[in-house]
Amino acid sequence: MKKIPFFLLMVLLLSVWLGCASVGKDFNSEKVKDIENNITTQLDIIDWFGLPFKEGNENGYTMWTYQIDKWKLGEVESKGLVILFDDKNKVKAYRYDDSNY
Repeated sequence: MKKIPFFLLMVLLLSVWLGCASVGKDFNSEKVKDIENNITTQLDIIDWFGLPFKEGNENGYTMWTYQIDKWKLGEVESKGLVILFDDKNKVKAYRYDDSNY
């Protein structure tokens, strides 16, 4: 097993100590209020928010997730939008959570 060079270890420890990191992809949350169940389409969602950070399935329905989590100096900022589409590619349900945005 190779030893980690001292300099690399110090850089890693410094970045952890500063605590700056992010996961996900930021999105403009201003259009969340315009989402309407059974009316808003997948094309509307792509137009408003871009491509999702994650895609999946829930009980046979398409599910898209928009999410950003940021850690900076001990503070956590996050926001997430989860959208479930019906078989006609219209919003069946959605949930939006926001912390410090």
